[in-house]
Amino acid sequence: MAGTTVADVLSDTLARAGVPRVFAVASALAPLVDGARRCGLDVLSVPDAATGGVLAAVTGEIGDGPGALVAGLDDAPGLLRGLAHAQRDRAPMLVLTDAGADAGLLAPAVKASLVVEPASAGHWIAHAVHLAQADPRGPVHLAVARAVAGAPALAVATAVRPAPLPPPAPESLDALADALDAAARPLLVTGLQCGPDEAKWLRAFAEALPAPVLSTAKGKGALPDPHPLALGALATGHPALARADLVVLVGVDATELPPGVVPAGVRVAGIGRCAWPGGGLAAEALGDLALVIEELAPRVRARRAADWDVAELDRIKRAVRREAGATAWGRLVALAREATPAGTLATADVPVLGAWQAVGPREALCPLGRSTSGYALPAAVAAQLTHADRRVVAFTSPPGLAASERAWALAETLGLPLVVVVLGGPGGSVGDTAFAADFARAFVARRPTLVTGG
Repeated sequence: MAGTTVADVLSDTLARAGVPRVFAVASALAPLVDGARRCGLDVLSVPDAATGGVLAAVTGEIGDGPGALVAGLDDAPGLLRGLAHAQRDRAPMLVLTDAGADAGLLAPAVKASLVVEPASAGHWIAHAVHLAQADPRGPVHLAVARAVAGAPALAVATAVRPAPLPPPAPESLDALADALDAAARPLLVTGLQCGPDEAKWLRAFAEALPAPVLSTAKGKGALPDPHPLALGALATGHPALARADLVVLVGVDATELPPGVVPAGVRVAGIGRCAWPGGGLAAEALGDLALVIEELAPRVRARRAADWDVAELDRIKRAVRREAGATAWGRLVALAREATPAGTLATADVPVLGAWQAVGPREALCPLGRSTSGYALPAAVAAQLTHADRRVVAFTSPPGLAASERAWALAETLGLPLVVVVLGGPGGSVGDTAFAADFARAFVARRPTLVTGG
């Protein structure tokens, strides 16, 4: 194609990789932004690199392609905060910056930092897309010098969609089936690798054993929370863990399993997209999670039913639900959930999502590990942009709201119908009935609206 530049090659690859939009900071390289627009990508201006990093990370986490951020290096600390969030959350994301002297500062927060040259632009952007989406997923940095971005480049066809994972090894499936056969009370734990495709098979797997299911923060909703076998969040001291004799991690990343959460003496097995670091599992089957479960089904069909007491599981589930809604904040979150339709997404930077009943994966979004300050609002913006046909509710605190003022301004500029619940804010002593009425009014407002409570 005559007149093709490096920026065009990079943008075309992003579009073919399923990137829905490019977030761009004002100081970003103009040729890259112009190239994205020429390729038909939606370009959204963001107020700062830290906010843009969370927007791109959440887009990659819940969308069909990686997130993308074009930023300058003038705000390296903010950029590092956004990339550190993406790294902690295992979010596939590409960040494109100038190739200035400060570019090396980003290395600790990315999987790789690659330098783009005109002759190899197509190769490096395709490599970056693959690397960002390879397990464990994460952010990848592309450094593009200003002179290089507008330089002529050859448009080449590159494969950018993730290659299918190898099929699970038969011997690993046999070993996992043997571990399940030897277990009287197996328990499943869902993690961040469990998406919509995996959820379809997970429910049948849990019911066939039968086995109760706990979830990490990122695995919530893989088995719908209202399901009788869904017993809440993975946590130290959970009563179901104390009764289990085999814990099967389904799509759980190592960063999601706190040390000591599984009681001593309980065997741990795994179903995952990549090997558990350091090994040490009683059995492990690797590959596409849905395919592993499908191939495992005939191997466990003849096993005796698990020895879980149905009444006991029901008591545990009801106790977990009561505990989640026992606090003032928990009650308000439960009220908000009751007032919203199925499929509504929730984001939070306060620990309240245990009271939010998710019916599908990636409907309840919170950061892993150390909380990202002001996460809820930019995450809600990204979620609303990704799922324009669904509604999003953000739960935050006064400090979280103060840390996300720019994200709030962006939501207002875009006219997004977000409901932002500020827990513990001014006027937060309103009763449950008053909160429910305020929330109902906010939900039909069809514009960014604040509700206080708790």
